[in-house]
Amino acid sequence: MESEFYLVPKVINGGIAGIVGVTCVFPIDLVKTRLQNQQENARVYKNLLDCGIKTFRNEGFFGMYRGSGVNLLLITPEKAIKLVGNDFFRHRLKDKAGKLTLGRECLAGAGAGMCQIVVTTPMELLKIQLQDAGRTSTPVAKVMPANLNSPGFTPPALSRAYTAEKKKPKLSATGIALKLIREKGIFGLYKGTGATFLRDVVFSAIYFPLFANLNSMGKRREGSHEAVFYHSLLSGIIAGGCASLCVNPFDVVKTRLQLIGKGQSDVTYSGVIDCFSKTFKNEGPRAFFKGGACRMIVIAPLFGIAQTVYYLGAAEYLMGMPKP
Repeated sequence: MESEFYLVPKVINGGIAGIVGVTCVFPIDLVKTRLQNQQENARVYKNLLDCGIKTFRNEGFFGMYRGSGVNLLLITPEKAIKLVGNDFFRHRLKDKAGKLTLGRECLAGAGAGMCQIVVTTPMELLKIQLQDAGRTSTPVAKVMPANLNSPGFTPPALSRAYTAEKKKPKLSATGIALKLIREKGIFGLYKGTGATFLRDVVFSAIYFPLFANLNSMGKRREGSHEAVFYHSLLSGIIAGGCASLCVNPFDVVKTRLQLIGKGQSDVTYSGVIDCFSKTFKNEGPRAFFKGGACRMIVIAPLFGIAQTVYYLGAAEYLMGMPKP
């Protein structure tokens, strides 16, 4: 017998899952963004730990959550679309016996990833500008001459330049969004859509089938067909880590294409192919896995936590509905 598909509680569960997951892992995501945008000719951070320590020391606890406001605001529909979209496509693609082939599982995941980019692209674009601001807008980095023997490098001149730089207004998600819309229209918020599409569709096509099959192996909750929470958590962590590593090259390209406020020595790119080409030529294949470990550390617990919260059924409890 085909089970019912209740949309509203699933959307609410997806939103709650996204908020909880992002709050837990956002500082690591910020470190990942800065490591991916760092290029060999302008190294500021040595590794993941060094980046985290320097960011915390220079910008404090709240600096580790730079850009989290827009992420938390948009993560609700983004995660709801991703999780609910996958459930919806899986529901529709089942055969008469209620079964799914691996190909259909991948198709359902890809469909969910395709739907989410409507929200993901502008969210990621704004988040990346705010997260990377500490790397490209640090007063010392902005005013320091490239050549320390330059005639302009005098303590009074440096001090005046530093003070002027400090007085500049801080970036905000609203300010960035309005500036982009004013200059380029609504499509200005969709810079890097191609790379985002590649990353999210491939990620979802790998993640959801892997999670579903790992999750199906675990112990069931009493009186339910769902796995116990710790097995869902572990399944989400494993599936999220594997899928994130597979699509890291797309994420590096997406991050670089979406960066607007580049540093003085940062390379510019005209599109996805140009970014792939220049990155490979200038930095070699290893560049495509920059921040890969950090991304796994972000995505693995994020999806483990989000998937577990999603299946806990908080919305059904709040709405007085039985869990399906």
